[in-house]
Amino acid sequence: MSFLNYHHLRYFRAIAHEGTLTGAAHNLGVSQSAISAQLKQLEESLGQALFLREKKSLVLTEAGRIALQYAETIFKSGEELVSVLESRPNAKRQVLRVGCVSTLSRNFQLSCLQPFIGRADVELVLRSGNLSELLSQLKSHTLDIVLSNLPVRRDVDSKLSSHLLEQQPVSLVGKKLGRGKKFSFPGDLATTPLLLPSLDSHLRAAFDLVLERHRIHPVIAAEVDDMAMLRLLAREGGGLTLVPPVVVAGELKRKQLVEHHRFTDIHENFYAISPGRRFPNVLAEALLAKAKEASSA
Repeated sequence: MSFLNYHHLRYFRAIAHEGTLTGAAHNLGVSQSAISAQLKQLEESLGQALFLREKKSLVLTEAGRIALQYAETIFKSGEELVSVLESRPNAKRQVLRVGCVSTLSRNFQLSCLQPFIGRADVELVLRSGNLSELLSQLKSHTLDIVLSNLPVRRDVDSKLSSHLLEQQPVSLVGKKLGRGKKFSFPGDLATTPLLLPSLDSHLRAAFDLVLERHRIHPVIAAEVDDMAMLRLLAREGGGLTLVPPVVVAGELKRKQLVEHHRFTDIHENFYAISPGRRFPNVLAEALLAKAKEASSA
């Protein structure tokens, strides 16, 4: 049975924070050879390589990232011990790092994160960006899970998996037309200003096929790559927008907007993308399980 040397763990933590043996040795006031030997002994004790050498710095492996999380917990527990004995209690908290594609519905994001909001034992770290950026962070272990409206492409080198959480219908949504007038599909598409997703959106591609099928040349008032902005433009009366109703759920409930036409052949899919890790974040696993449970209910 291996025994953990906390002195080794302290050295490892310093290397992880500094990114180099030289920096860690200087910070701890020891020689570089001494700290290198301590790291080697820790890796042998754990049976895992904790760092990869990239150029002039050391980068944590997956096992290293897990070890650092535990090291931080261990040293934080020591700080909490002192705090408790000094009558300054501090509750332990788990961290869940979630990446959200910037164009993703905020309402969908909120529904996924709802079980963790307000929990005293959970700290949420949310990152927004394009899918490529977030997947890079997922692979480097700085994110635990990514929420997206596109699946990840599986290839030989990828260990990422896409989990379909929900499939939402898509509608044309906007303010009431007034004077009892009703939107007539597809004829009114030729004269009604439209607020559409940008050309690189799969929703836009599917909608353009509908227009082509009906030989309609639309009046495009705006092309936007952000669902939240489409919602705001629709609220301002800029035209009818093409969105899943979940994006404008609050406006529909308050009757600020109405659903003028629902498509049966256009859908928005929502995914959770997770890495194939031997040491998954338990909160990320819980998020995935709860989201799947809600979508199948």
